[in-house]
Amino acid sequence: MEKADDHHCLSKLQLTVPSDDRPSVLRLRELLAACSKSTENEDTHQSEALVSELVNYLDCISEAAETELDNGDTESDASEVLNEIYQFISSPSLDQGTIDTLSFDLPKAVSKFIRVGGCLEIVDSIIDRFVTLCSPRDMLSVLCEALDLQTTNATNCAAPFLSGLSKVIRSIQRRHFEQIKVAVPVVLNALKAVDFETSEGDVNCDTLYARAMDIASSIQSVCVKLVDGKVQEKLQSLLGLYVLQIMALFSVSMSHEVSSCLPFISKLSSFLPFCGLSYAGLITGFDIDKISKNIIGEDEDDYTACFSYIKHGACLSVLWGFISEEVVQAADEKLNVLKDELTSKQTERWKAIGMFRHILSFPALSWKLKKHAIDFLLCINGSESFDDKESDYISYMPSLFAALQAVQIIIMYAPDATLRRNGFDLFKKLLADIPYSQRFDMFRALIVNSDSPSMVGLLLDLVKGEMHAELCQKRAAGSLQVDTKARPEPSFWTASILELVELILRPSKGGPPVLPEQSDAVLSALNLYRYVLITEATGNTNYTGVLLKSNLQKSYNEWLLPLRTLVTGIMSENKADYDQITVDIECALNPVELVLYRCIDLVEEKLR
Repeated sequence: MEKADDHHCLSKLQLTVPSDDRPSVLRLRELLAACSKSTENEDTHQSEALVSELVNYLDCISEAAETELDNGDTESDASEVLNEIYQFISSPSLDQGTIDTLSFDLPKAVSKFIRVGGCLEIVDSIIDRFVTLCSPRDMLSVLCEALDLQTTNATNCAAPFLSGLSKVIRSIQRRHFEQIKVAVPVVLNALKAVDFETSEGDVNCDTLYARAMDIASSIQSVCVKLVDGKVQEKLQSLLGLYVLQIMALFSVSMSHEVSSCLPFISKLSSFLPFCGLSYAGLITGFDIDKISKNIIGEDEDDYTACFSYIKHGACLSVLWGFISEEVVQAADEKLNVLKDELTSKQTERWKAIGMFRHILSFPALSWKLKKHAIDFLLCINGSESFDDKESDYISYMPSLFAALQAVQIIIMYAPDATLRRNGFDLFKKLLADIPYSQRFDMFRALIVNSDSPSMVGLLLDLVKGEMHAELCQKRAAGSLQVDTKARPEPSFWTASILELVELILRPSKGGPPVLPEQSDAVLSALNLYRYVLITEATGNTNYTGVLLKSNLQKSYNEWLLPLRTLVTGIMSENKADYDQITVDIECALNPVELVLYRCIDLVEEKLR
């Protein structure tokens, strides 16, 4: 029966008649009048049935207009129907009961018309009329429910509800914090769910975020008027979380050049000082913890989910200030003071680096913004650490490790060569900022947790560089000793180096490494082993224990000979082939074979 009704209303849309006599408008008037009459008669059952019929009828018209965008007649029908609804609910003689009855379902129905070009303004007017005429508390519930529905259905019809919410928030008379706390996650989840690549009708990124900004202004307006200082502080904290989440969502969704985003970012940044948020507090995470504790209770995990990007937003707030002086001024900050503080205070710098890992590892963030993030971190990192706070470092180690892993991703996958090079420069500076006594452990952790043979090879080369620098420093200071007990600590020249080499040449899973896939890592491991062996032998030292007969026999029998068997076998198998794959395999294995045989010669010489 329902399908027959839909077919009937669709067929009526095909008629071309004078505007005043459109069948769609006449039918709409009948339904609206019937709804009004049933409400006045207090016939609840009939009223619900008529509202349901009205909603189905409006869905029918909006779907026809959406699917037949080239048909001017269906588009005109949509426009006429919306105008008729607006005139009906604007009538001074309309009963308030009718308005209240229609307010629960009509906003959701008319919102679907924004997919049709040119309808956003009239839809806004209809929802605005409901907001004006109905209870703020009721409309808050209605609009939040409508936004939740948009989020579930992944549609782009949120714009009119956001506009309505900004007006409702200003109209709330009591329990301001509690009611706004309910609305904020609904708004954020709706924005997070919108796919701007498939935006329809009059709605785009700029429209939605401008309305999200209006909601922030409304919350600020309410906050200013509050008398209760404690409630005011909580609402300021909630606004701060909202602004940071919007900062992250907008930065991810921006489709324009960075310069065209600055007006919006500047306006958003102007909320930061009002919320008691500073660049120093944001970039170190202190302000995030402070405002989160004011808002989110221990049993509110679901509420925490809507603020999943606040740490990203905190870093991006500072990053946008680094990009533009206009943004810095809007936030009432002094960026040079912040950079000087981070440069001179190692623990604060570690906090900032740990925070920046959130945006460096954020797949959805553009490479342009990641480039600025790398540039910012380069300008606050010196070439050496200023103090050796090992006890402090332990607490920051997990976040620093995550930051280094994030930079690794940029080194490997950034599309721009300059960005990859800057990423590598930052990577080395971050490692240099780690206390020397803990640096080897960080290298080992990065190697163990890397699934890229090329990156493992790069890390092993850096380890060799650290060992060479340490050796040169010792020689310059005249402190090179044969007795390992006299050797100063900390040092890379320990038995742990051989364990690191063994991780690559004799993986824990057993057997030799997989070739040619792991040829980069194997080549670097062999070069590191050769360097240690030659240096210890020529320097008449044995810091690493590499010259012990037991270690020489182990490396010869368990690392080098199995690897030689593998390499010669692969080379023999491909000797008669001349295709591109074979050439690539040979090019990968040739340097491995060269260094491998040199290592074997050195070990055999020492064993003799």
